[in-house]
Amino acid sequence: MTDLREGAPHTTRARHAARVDHAAHADGEFHHHHSHAAGSHHEGGRHLLSIEHLSVAFDMYDPDAPWLSGRHRLVPVLTDVALSVHAGEVLAVVGASGSGKTVLAGTVLGLFEPNARVEGSIWFQGERRDASGLVSLRGAGVALVPQSVDNLDPLMRVGEQILGPRGPRRRARERRLPGLLSAYGLAPEVARLYPHELSGGMARRVLLISALVDDPALIIADEPTPGLDMELAVRALDDLKAFARAGGGVMLITHDIELALRVADRVAVMDAGTVVEETAVASFAAPELLRHPFSRALWHALPEHDFAVPGAHDVAEPGALAEQKANTDPDAAATAVSRMDALRTSGEEPR
Repeated sequence: MTDLREGAPHTTRARHAARVDHAAHADGEFHHHHSHAAGSHHEGGRHLLSIEHLSVAFDMYDPDAPWLSGRHRLVPVLTDVALSVHAGEVLAVVGASGSGKTVLAGTVLGLFEPNARVEGSIWFQGERRDASGLVSLRGAGVALVPQSVDNLDPLMRVGEQILGPRGPRRRARERRLPGLLSAYGLAPEVARLYPHELSGGMARRVLLISALVDDPALIIADEPTPGLDMELAVRALDDLKAFARAGGGVMLITHDIELALRVADRVAVMDAGTVVEETAVASFAAPELLRHPFSRALWHALPEHDFAVPGAHDVAEPGALAEQKANTDPDAAATAVSRMDALRTSGEEPR
């Protein structure tokens, strides 16, 4: 694996390198751990974003060590994560609080805590990126739509926040801003308003415009709909879907699997710090189309399926996944349902 931290040696284990082929590949095939949606395509023959064997752990004091011993331990948050985003699609990353979704987003953006140990490989538009390469993509290929409208500065007019500090990029942003305001139903005068003068839906669109103003190829949307009713939430995510249909890619991080299934093309299911399944939304039409027991348990936990706890026959893995079944906690389905219940009532995800 490659250590992604600044200044770390960049070495690769041969056994992992041999398993990962980032040469051109065709649309519609099963590869790199995932199946495709009908519209998934590989612009230039490659993924827009590809993550392989990503692990993140934090060096922390050991609470079980004797007082003042200073002993540390590594606390894993992400383990061997693999996922991909294609041009022209919305990939929803779903999972309960604490499953590592926000840490995943921060890692793609090169946001590493000082005590983080980050290993793995990340490709963007076919080019492998180290820590400094990920940092250079912020606002220049990759943009973030944050969780909360509280990320808007209450003391600054929203137009100035969208345009950012004076510099080489500002002139291009000034040219794009009027068209973006118009495209998202905001009058030019909105640029002169302060955040407290905006409705919730307007503030969400300002956050999206702030991401779009640099003309990114990939948007990472981290819980962009908390506090919105279903109509406003769907409208906000329709904006992300429109961006994808224009050729961009979206990684949508969300607790809300129902909403994800409405707008996404594919879904990556996270549990306990790893992606257990990455598949097309169409696979959620029936539990037998899903490969992993936790994904099937999420299907059964949806309201239209009466929050039913599946029996053993519902989560049993067919032939090719028999080995995985042997390692599966027999209580996985019930655990997933309880996590789904917590997911529906939780607030913002702890970081």
